[in-house]
Amino acid sequence: MKANIKKLSFLLVLLFSSLAMYSQGRAMISGKILSTEKEIVDFATVYLKGTNYGGTTNQEGIYHIKAPAGDYTLVVSAVGYKTVEKQVKLVAGERAKQNLTITPETQQLDEVTIVSTGVTRLKRSAFNAVAVDTKELQNTTKNLSDALTKAPGMKLRESGGVGSDMQLMLDGFSGKHVKVFIDGVPQEGVGSSFGLNNIPVNFADRIEIYKGVVPVGFGTDAIGGVINIVTNKKRRRWFLDASYSYGSFNTHKSYVNFGQTFKNGFTYEINAFQNYSDNDYHIEAPVEDFETGRIDKDKKVRVKRFNDTYHNEAVIGKLGVVDKSWADRLMFGFTYSNMYKDIQTGVRQEIVYGQKHRKGHSLMPSMEYYKRDLFTKGLDVALTANYNKNETTNVDTASYKYNWYGEKARLNSPGEQSYQYSRADNDNWNGTLTINYRIDKVQMLTFNHVLNAFTRSNTSLLAKEAQTEAIDKETRKNISGLSYRLMPSEDWNFSVFGKYYHQFVAGPIATNTNQSEYVRTTRDVSSFGYGAAGTYFILPGLQVKLSYEKAYRLPTIEEMFGDEDLEMGDIGIEPESSDNVNLNLSYNRTFGIHSLYVEGGLIYRNTKDYIQRNIADLSGGKSAATYINYGKVLTKGYNISARYGFGRWLSIGGNFTKMNVRDNMKTSISSSAANLAYKERMPNLPYMFADSDVTFYWRNLWKKGNTLTVSYDNQYLHSFTYYSSNIGSNKGDYVVPSQFSHNLAFSYSLQNGRYNLSFECRNFTDEKLYDNFSLQRAGRAFYGKVRVYFGN
Repeated sequence: MKANIKKLSFLLVLLFSSLAMYSQGRAMISGKILSTEKEIVDFATVYLKGTNYGGTTNQEGIYHIKAPAGDYTLVVSAVGYKTVEKQVKLVAGERAKQNLTITPETQQLDEVTIVSTGVTRLKRSAFNAVAVDTKELQNTTKNLSDALTKAPGMKLRESGGVGSDMQLMLDGFSGKHVKVFIDGVPQEGVGSSFGLNNIPVNFADRIEIYKGVVPVGFGTDAIGGVINIVTNKKRRRWFLDASYSYGSFNTHKSYVNFGQTFKNGFTYEINAFQNYSDNDYHIEAPVEDFETGRIDKDKKVRVKRFNDTYHNEAVIGKLGVVDKSWADRLMFGFTYSNMYKDIQTGVRQEIVYGQKHRKGHSLMPSMEYYKRDLFTKGLDVALTANYNKNETTNVDTASYKYNWYGEKARLNSPGEQSYQYSRADNDNWNGTLTINYRIDKVQMLTFNHVLNAFTRSNTSLLAKEAQTEAIDKETRKNISGLSYRLMPSEDWNFSVFGKYYHQFVAGPIATNTNQSEYVRTTRDVSSFGYGAAGTYFILPGLQVKLSYEKAYRLPTIEEMFGDEDLEMGDIGIEPESSDNVNLNLSYNRTFGIHSLYVEGGLIYRNTKDYIQRNIADLSGGKSAATYINYGKVLTKGYNISARYGFGRWLSIGGNFTKMNVRDNMKTSISSSAANLAYKERMPNLPYMFADSDVTFYWRNLWKKGNTLTVSYDNQYLHSFTYYSSNIGSNKGDYVVPSQFSHNLAFSYSLQNGRYNLSFECRNFTDEKLYDNFSLQRAGRAFYGKVRVYFGN
């Protein structure tokens, strides 16, 4: 009865409105605004271009506009959607009906805008963020860490070949300062098989890089920034993406990804990849003389690595439903990974091992849930949870020591570094909750909470019966954040946020000098952080961003507990705090077939209790990495990036970064004496580097739908010292030399990308490449790859 009364009232209003319009020469236009996902778009702005006639859609997505008869352009705009224009004709005394569908600006987070081939901009985001589009790289043998080097301010640091320890450097901060996520899920503690230098580039749809100040939605404690790997979540009926590559140093890499989504929303997906390499490339290193026991560091010999085999395998399965009334996406997953790694060197290159190795595997069940407009309009909820059971075994039981010639001499006691055959059982729980509430078309609240719980138990396998340590190593981390975003127009928006950090740590601590007796110790730390970020379009395409954060970074598992082998942790290490400021100016325009993108950024970081990775000398000429709270470090720097595109034929671009990361301690951290390194550069950190690339596309070569791609890229690294520069500058032993490497790649795609062949030559000038504490990387290498893609 009530429904009939409503319909009758609505018809009467329309009747009287039509009579009034007819007498006054006016007309009406009405309609409904939906998204491409068939969702109602409320609070959308609808108006007739060049007039004052307009309004907004109601909670049912319906609009009504009265205006004089005539020809108009109807404009629809809404936050997070592309603006749509439609030509309409209004006739006096008549009511026109015009429904429109509008497209979301992005798939997931914030408005991604393509700016020429390969690099994108998180355009409306007030945070200093860019993204790397991986589609153009999927026929190469690059992994995710290689792809990241295309972004401004990014530097990849590796200690060797395939499977080696890897760090990403972002605007002067590296390693643990930069956090890694996959689809917003933190990757801390998931195991080395999921290091970015082991995951093929095909795994990702794009890679987002948030520099310095980090949005609340990630719920993280990064100071340097965040890397977020975004996978493809588009609904696809079925697909298969498979590839295999082979190259120098007996390197094999393969990848397969297939899945299907049925009409009823049921979906499944399988991802699997493997890497294998002997890593037997040549290096130049000093060789120990077993007769004298001396290592002449000034005399370097060309030798071949002989104990550096690495392989890993991973399978990721997902099963669930999409596009349901109660869930836009609900997926259950299970991941298995396996790893084996020979260890060729210690933390310095003159240290060489011949039998030392590491192996491990992990099991990880997971769940992800996402629902837009849960319970009420404007309330979006994302929930993830996973448990990672990781087992790592370190084996160092050799009775001989080795030099770089592969010669061996008997040891007085077994163990090349330290006699061990031990297993570390790591249990790692992760949970994330993100809630977005759109108050209206210009305001939004975001709440995020991240929970991480980690436990490690160590077991010695040297004796006939395994001996498990009595005291486990534990940490629990909770980070909560709340932000408010105001976006009153397309030209500017502003965000303000606060974060709460809490960490509980427990573990063994020695009670005597010879470290034979331990007791369990615990501690709690908590802090509050806050920040703000804003962006403004000065002119169309010309955008300025400014952000500030009082940030904290809690110590990681490795920094507190080490890796039970070459990394020594410190359970008492304190969190870092930092005042972070980012200023960025970018320009992005398209002129016909020409596209141009230019950006520049200024970076400021004032960090206290800076956690520094050092080298500690052990007995018997051995070394290991340690972590300490150094004190105060001041970072100032800038980066510049430019990219030009010519239609679908050419893309050329490059980046330049210069960062001054300086010791800001006037006195020594261990005494009141003057600090000799005050104002000097922090050691073992590259401070000036650049890269550039050019890609040429010859489309429809020989046959329509076939494309030849030729790419050239290079990387330049200026020399830096790996001890304090007032020491390193006096002796070449402490200097990592300047390097300039070049890579070339050819790819030919058939039938619009269905079949693909590629060939690469990396470091084709055979440049000597060095990194952490002057560890040498591979020289010239060749790789070939075959890839097929079927489906939609």
